[in-house]
Amino acid sequence: MKKLRFGIDIDGTVTSPDTFVPYLNESFQLNITLDDIKEYDLYPLVSVSHEEFDKWFIDNEPRIYTASPLAEGANIVLSSWAGKHELYFISARGKHLLDVTKEWFVHNGISYDHIELIGTHHKIAAVKQYEVDIFFEDKHDNAVMIHKECGIPVLLFDTPYNRDPIPEGVIRVTSWQEASDWVENWMKTK
Repeated sequence: MKKLRFGIDIDGTVTSPDTFVPYLNESFQLNITLDDIKEYDLYPLVSVSHEEFDKWFIDNEPRIYTASPLAEGANIVLSSWAGKHELYFISARGKHLLDVTKEWFVHNGISYDHIELIGTHHKIAAVKQYEVDIFFEDKHDNAVMIHKECGIPVLLFDTPYNRDPIPEGVIRVTSWQEASDWVENWMKTK
């Protein structure tokens, strides 16, 4: 069987979607859980200006990304795919975080063929450039746009912040095991 190229988002997909919660609680005197985050944009949760929040985010990115917990089951599924398929991680993180990101992958025992930090949520160009066969994402509008523009299946990892309706071709999954099962069935048709 031909190796397929899997495009995989990092934050909220490979890392736990509640990664930012303790940092937001600590820094902004909040008492929230993941269930309180109803949209991808975090601005509505804090009572500071966008500029102040952006500065806080930039200042704290390395610390947060270094300590990000793995999403449950991600390491097992990704390890099972390593070598059989090409694992291309495409993230909105900025390029200045490449060393931190690679160190996190090594520390967590996650294999990769390529890591692309594009500094924006607009991933379509990277998905096309790297000729990705399937994509894994947690951001609703990214999942929908990647599927529409690239014509590939996109698995959307279910979170409280991405529950808008999805078109056919975007598949909502609740776990890495469910994603793995879907991929196994999908590959039988390829």
